[in-house]
Amino acid sequence: MPRTTAHRTAALAVSVTSSLLLGMWAAAPAVAHGAPTDPVSRVYGCSPDGGETGTAACRAAVAANGSPFTAWDNLRVANVNGRDRQTVPDGELCSGGLPAYRGLDLARADWPSTRLAPGASLTMRYASTIPHTGTFKLYLTKPGYDPAKPLTWSDLPEKPFAEVTDPTLTNGAYRLRATLPSDRTGRHVLYTIWQNSSTPDTYYSCSDVVFPTAKSSGAQAGAGSGSATNDSGESAAPSPTKSAEPAKSAPQSPTRTESSPTAAHSGGHTEAGAAPESTPVASAADSDSGPSTPAVAGGAAAVLLLTGGAALALRLRRR
Repeated sequence: MPRTTAHRTAALAVSVTSSLLLGMWAAAPAVAHGAPTDPVSRVYGCSPDGGETGTAACRAAVAANGSPFTAWDNLRVANVNGRDRQTVPDGELCSGGLPAYRGLDLARADWPSTRLAPGASLTMRYASTIPHTGTFKLYLTKPGYDPAKPLTWSDLPEKPFAEVTDPTLTNGAYRLRATLPSDRTGRHVLYTIWQNSSTPDTYYSCSDVVFPTAKSSGAQAGAGSGSATNDSGESAAPSPTKSAEPAKSAPQSPTRTESSPTAAHSGGHTEAGAAPESTPVASAADSDSGPSTPAVAGGAAAVLLLTGGAALALRLRRR
């Protein structure tokens, strides 16, 4: 083969390999995402990793969404720059206004939830794939919130009840410690905004929580006894599982509860049993695992293609 033809063939091989390489990297998802796993967020609880996919609310959310919440850690909007209320529309707070997560905005009173005590210390577990700087803002819906109506910005106070800036990522999660408002009863939404400072992204999430009703809150608010209550104020049987603990003690998972279809219609909440402690898909020691794994696999395939293309070009030049 003439030298000129060999050079052209080699150049073509390298060009094709480069195009494939760029295509794979473009298709691969970015890394560095996150969502609350305790109190469990809707997007995580209804994901294949969250263990709540069999509940009525999660089935309805997936059906409305048109696809499962596989990318539970990717509910993010770029370039918000603190303009959350101007960027995310009313009724779409849980999806961040993203069509790919629209099922999370369903107004219903039977979302998988976590039992909390008003005025108690909270340690939120926010799973993330790799460390990022930024500020977490925690909001709790106002007294009188109606879960049967779409969540709007007017349902949230103007200011968060807690802000945490640049927490440390430990064992794949941030631990956000705060004191809950003391005047909430019944079902509410714990709304979390994570505004990154190392990326242009802002993450949004809804965690459904249940507080004891007024009749029983006096006996349980300070103790965090771990017993579920219904909307009539009656206490259910004490749960042997973990409940919210003071921030100074070792973090434990609050107990999750879920309303049965019957209870959802009557406004009551029934104990569904405690779920095991949520485990993030990735840890700090292995930040490329979990939801971001396709990026690693795509990179490996691209390297093989590039190596093969280079070898072909070298053989053609030697002829």
